[in-house]
Amino acid sequence: MTFNNQPYGGTIGNTVADSTPWWPDPVTPPPGSPNVVMVVLDDVGFADLGCFGAEIDTPVMDALAANGLRYNNFHTTAICSPTRACLLTGRNHHSVGMAVVSNWDTGFPGCTGRISNRAATLAEMLRPAGYSTFAVGKWHLAPIEDTTPAGPFDQWPLQRGFDRYYGFLDGATNQWDPDLVADNHHIDPPDKPGYHVTEDLVDQAIGMVTAQTSAWPERPFFLYLCFGTGHYPIHAPNPYIDRYNGRYNTGWGAIREERFARQKELGIIPEDTELPPFNPGVPQWEELSADEQRLATRMQQAYAGMLTHTDEHLGRLMATLQEIGQADNTVFVLLSDNGATQEGGPSGHENAMRFINGLEPRSIDQQLADIDEIGGPNSWMAYPMGWAMAGNTPLKWYKQNTHAGGVRDPLIISWPAGISDTGAVRTQYHHVSDIAPTLLEAIGLEPPAEMAGVAQMPMEGTSMVYSFSNAEAPTAKADQYYEMLGHRAMWVDGWKAVTRHIQGESFDDDRWELYHLDRDFSEARDLADAEPERLAALIDRWWGAARDYQVLPLDDRILERFHVPKPRPITSRSRFVYYPGAYIPSDGCPDLKNVSYEIAVELERADGDDGTLMACGDVASGFALFVQDGHLVWDYNMAWEHYVAVSAEALPAGQLTVAAAFERTGSYAGSGRLLVNGVEVGSVAMPQTHNTHIHAVGISVGFTKAPSPSPRYSGQFPFTGTLSQVVIDVADDRELPGQLLIID
Repeated sequence: MTFNNQPYGGTIGNTVADSTPWWPDPVTPPPGSPNVVMVVLDDVGFADLGCFGAEIDTPVMDALAANGLRYNNFHTTAICSPTRACLLTGRNHHSVGMAVVSNWDTGFPGCTGRISNRAATLAEMLRPAGYSTFAVGKWHLAPIEDTTPAGPFDQWPLQRGFDRYYGFLDGATNQWDPDLVADNHHIDPPDKPGYHVTEDLVDQAIGMVTAQTSAWPERPFFLYLCFGTGHYPIHAPNPYIDRYNGRYNTGWGAIREERFARQKELGIIPEDTELPPFNPGVPQWEELSADEQRLATRMQQAYAGMLTHTDEHLGRLMATLQEIGQADNTVFVLLSDNGATQEGGPSGHENAMRFINGLEPRSIDQQLADIDEIGGPNSWMAYPMGWAMAGNTPLKWYKQNTHAGGVRDPLIISWPAGISDTGAVRTQYHHVSDIAPTLLEAIGLEPPAEMAGVAQMPMEGTSMVYSFSNAEAPTAKADQYYEMLGHRAMWVDGWKAVTRHIQGESFDDDRWELYHLDRDFSEARDLADAEPERLAALIDRWWGAARDYQVLPLDDRILERFHVPKPRPITSRSRFVYYPGAYIPSDGCPDLKNVSYEIAVELERADGDDGTLMACGDVASGFALFVQDGHLVWDYNMAWEHYVAVSAEALPAGQLTVAAAFERTGSYAGSGRLLVNGVEVGSVAMPQTHNTHIHAVGISVGFTKAPSPSPRYSGQFPFTGTLSQVVIDVADDRELPGQLLIID
């Protein structure tokens, strides 16, 4: 007989008098086990924290570094979901199935959009050892089509080892009005003036750890706290943006030079480090007009303000841990998931959904007219890549690339009870897959051979604990491969071979570069021609690693991977029927890109009944079908290009079927018609429609979940009549995508 998976140690007679009770041993962690607080920043470059050379105010993170260690030779995967998969499992990202973002499943083992159950997360490993486990903030580790109210939930945080979850499941969200999930269900953000999700996330984190400590102070906890900072949309309260007035007027070249000098003063980079030339495509500041400089300056102010705002609220968590006596025996790990991003392009976008859907920025006059909106609720900003170049100082290239600008990122580890060499810099080469083995060793746990009946793959990371007390210890890591969107690299014993792939070109034509990183921190001196044999050996090592870790087949597709014809039970239909109050997240919605469709709404209204019938997206991009002043309106928001159809006459009272019908007439182009009881009542040309992503915010029925996609109304604008159902019929004239979007 077993009891709680342990052999029953008592005896059972006919009565309690002749029986002996027995209780299983309680699950307890090793004595003195520390708490773990892991803080993940998003798209924050190597040089963007004060303690890594920035002029940006990050006093809380700087204090964490002063009480711990900064690692200047720490590497990630160059993009978000894969880094998080490595971080939580201690394995390489292709090994666990997360080649790129969790939105993509290409039908190959290395790119499934989910973490293999053969790779337990830290939460799954720590919870059986007696830890409470909390996840707060960005997840982006579940297939997005699985994040509807129907699930499946197997890759949501609670099913991957976390006791509690509060945050957003997709890769980005509106920081002023986020798409929130609590545990296993979607919720509306708190209705409070000036709400910002960063403050809310810290409130939730504080609530979780204080409740845990109040109830059971001896039980350690693992808090996984992932901010949206500084992924687009860049959103920050105005006082934080205004704090940097005038600070960036000198431009990205000057800021880069200042950071470079400061990094040498701080000992973050070696004295002999060279500052490489500007990345191709980044203009000199003096080449910009005064108006272009003014706009670019405001964008960087917003980014800096967002980072300072996050730092300040992180300080509230740190203060709370101190107050409740949990700070000293806590291992703090703070990192960025990849380098600063090039996704804003040369001039930036005050609406990143334009970039995502292949649109050019609006005219400089239009942008300047709205310059004060940048960083606020009516913007979805991504800054110019010149600022990203400065953010990655002194490194080349950006997020997505396997050069150092994409993969070498800031890391701070602080553990008052376990690290005495505080304020120091560590130079050992390490990778994000090394964090989980490090934490397990610090706690005193072995990775499990089996989890929930599933045999576990070996740990592929290398513990960093040896470096805590020994600055001079040689790097324990033997090698590390990289691959992202076709970009590739291989590091072995201080040498790195790397290639920047040109999308659509043959991989055989990629030009490989060679750097001796132990003597060339910034990858400034290419030794490929001088050391061809060494380069060839490293390339061979890369191919070996690619075969070992499920990297193959090489795949540089971007737009096409959003449209892979994978069977999806939730979306592989031609008819979708939704009912009032339903909310369906983005990739769980019907794919309405480059295909004809009709949205039919059965309703009953009296005179004066108005409101949303169906909405998708938010202020940055999407569409809304609604009744306003009695008229049926369809506002198609193509990233601020609005195509609007309005019924010529007001709707009659009574039972009606109204519809918005899109007819595809060309590649990502068509026309829209409004119908009432089958009769056309309005139309609009739609010369350019969404080609990659309508929005992270999905479909809401009978109300508008997020800030309205249409400027014609605000708020949730619920329909005041009776809405029976919404039926979306998708035609079979979809055109397979071409290579429209190039992220380069």
